Amino acid sequence: MLGSTHGTLTSDLRARVVACGEPTGDAVHETAAVTDAAGEADVSGRPLYAAVPDLDRFFRPSSVAVVGASDTEGRPNAGITRQLVAWAERVGARLHPVHPSRASVFGRACVRSVRDLPAPVDLAVLLVSDPLPVVEELAEAKARFAVAFASGYAETGPEGAAAQARLAAAAERAGVRLLGPNTNLNAFEHFRDDLEGPAVALVTQSGHQGRPVFALQELGVRLSHWAPTGNEADLESADFIAYFAEQPEVGAIACYLEGLRDGRSFLLAADRAARRKVPVVAVKVGRTETGARTAATHTGKLTGTDTVVDAAMRQYGVIRVDGLDELQDTAALLARARPPVSDGVAVYAISGGTGAHFADLATAAGLRIPRLSEARQAELHQWIPAYLNVANPVDNGGHPVGDERGRKIIDALLDDPAIGVLICPITGPFPPMSDRLAQDLVDAAETTDKLVCVVWGSPVGTEEAYRSTLLGSSRVATFRTFANCITAVRAHLAHHRFTNGYVSPFDEAPRTPSPSFRKAQALMRPGEQLSEHAAKQLLRAYGIRVPREQLVTSAAAAVRAAGLVGYPVVMKASAPRLAHKTELGLVRIGLTSASQVRDAYRELTDIARYEGIELDGVLVCQMVERGVEMVVGVTQDALFGPTVTAGLGGVLVEVLNDVAVRVPPFGEDQARAMLAELRGRALLEGVRGGPPVDVDALVEVVLRVQRMALELGGVLSELDINPLMVLPRGQGAVALDALAVCR
Repeated sequence: MLGSTHGTLTSDLRARVVACGEPTGDAVHETAAVTDAAGEADVSGRPLYAAVPDLDRFFRPSSVAVVGASDTEGRPNAGITRQLVAWAERVGARLHPVHPSRASVFGRACVRSVRDLPAPVDLAVLLVSDPLPVVEELAEAKARFAVAFASGYAETGPEGAAAQARLAAAAERAGVRLLGPNTNLNAFEHFRDDLEGPAVALVTQSGHQGRPVFALQELGVRLSHWAPTGNEADLESADFIAYFAEQPEVGAIACYLEGLRDGRSFLLAADRAARRKVPVVAVKVGRTETGARTAATHTGKLTGTDTVVDAAMRQYGVIRVDGLDELQDTAALLARARPPVSDGVAVYAISGGTGAHFADLATAAGLRIPRLSEARQAELHQWIPAYLNVANPVDNGGHPVGDERGRKIIDALLDDPAIGVLICPITGPFPPMSDRLAQDLVDAAETTDKLVCVVWGSPVGTEEAYRSTLLGSSRVATFRTFANCITAVRAHLAHHRFTNGYVSPFDEAPRTPSPSFRKAQALMRPGEQLSEHAAKQLLRAYGIRVPREQLVTSAAAAVRAAGLVGYPVVMKASAPRLAHKTELGLVRIGLTSASQVRDAYRELTDIARYEGIELDGVLVCQMVERGVEMVVGVTQDALFGPTVTAGLGGVLVEVLNDVAVRVPPFGEDQARAMLAELRGRALLEGVRGGPPVDVDALVEVVLRVQRMALELGGVLSELDINPLMVLPRGQGAVALDALAVCR
């Protein structure tokens, strides 16, 4: 149903939403059918499921052509060719050097052009400054994939963007999937094959920014793939995310993103990963104007409005982090950790100060550190002196070295059903106690399904307990800072909470227009801002409640309308392209008599005449009081298309800027989550003796506005319902004013 993902709408709310024109019937698609349904589109004509490219022969080709191959020492292409020769040998691929004036390269016979290749190739690596002519020839070579190494395309400006478009068009004509341009050869690095367990797959738009994650192999974390996407003329980050989500060896996907080629493609890829419970962790630059500008000059990407990007990632469970150190630590933990049995965190420290410090930071970040039961505390005091606090954090005063007490303490904490994660912050090495503590933690981790984390705070990092004991264990997650540990554990718990209840909103997105859409079409005026009266008719078409009101063109008609609407009334000037009526003095409220109505009509029309505003009339409206003023609206984002906003409204909406954003489609759970994000959310529950308001009615309006965004996104540039008066619980919500701008 409209907007329903986690759980279902209440029966009353569902009935009212369906009455607005929501198609009924079973629209749920099983996960197994997603690939078959890749061609389906929603009511706006946009795809509902990701088409996953078959990239097996990109990462594991049977044959490779290197165009521009060289073995001349000191030349860049020689080093790259040598790397590709070694990589081809490791993956078992035949390598064919291509160069117009060489007979051989590194002892391999060389052909003059791709037309002369003895057989079709899976992959062509183009080490030439102008790859366009080569791409045009690849159709004859029946190549499946090509990598364009050259730069000087969209990252340089409009001329480069035009050249990139020509390159992409040539690849499409040749039937070749193209990686790049402005990329590198990180996909063909030496991946260690001696590491076990779930792997991290890496997607980066900048090759260098993936180096810290790639180096995780030196810490015992397996890496399976690296996709350096560059300018993404054809293959984009979303393609690789969707592909990696299907690979059984991938435990987490780590991304460095400067921009997104297409917002919907990214969300569909994230949706595919969420369906399969594969975590996606991303650094996404562009939080600031400077970062966005720099990213555009690097890979020619549109970074998008950061508020919308952030909201879209949260909707689909993408874990956004800020630093590359957070990216590597969080991805490594999510790839290797088993699902949590509880979200309770136990902090075990050899210092009361360390435990208190860590607990402060963890609690502020939203981790739950439950107080241990009296029985559990009594058990711990068998091995820990009675004067030390063991309620959680657990202060042992110094981990026992000479006997088995230390291990018994750790086992007792891991046996507690309230505890799902054990974290031991070690601020610095203190042999032999820290050595024994590390070994006890590793041994205990081997016997439990619960997550065991260690923060090794030594700046040196050469200690045996760290290098061999902790890093040698695949069952202990080891960090170097408190902050990164907390970030990763929070992400781990949040990911499993999210995926355990995840139902794709694309499954229930509307496919066909509602009756409301047909009514709304007649009201649209291309390129114009509608009058308030027309904008309210648009809302009424979608079942959104507006006040009783009449549009009048004379003082006498205004008096008659006031009698029908019922005193007190509000009077407002109504005209296309008229916004900010209050600032112009074009609103009168609380009118209680016919004389006041006549005077108000004359005043409003006089002001409009003085301001040069051509009115379509004056609205005489029911006066609605006793509620919380909210704002709900639709805006257009360059990356994601129509987006829905909800927040605190009224005349101070720009000052307060307390709004939340979602990208359609989304469900009732996300509509409620929007309200939970607001700083002023307590107003909805009632403050200073006021009654709680009708949150269900507010959620209903958000979902109806979302339906408008989906159906009218191609013709509606902007919608602003402000204020939306949310009345006390059970009394609904009323749109007191509305602004609509047509595209």
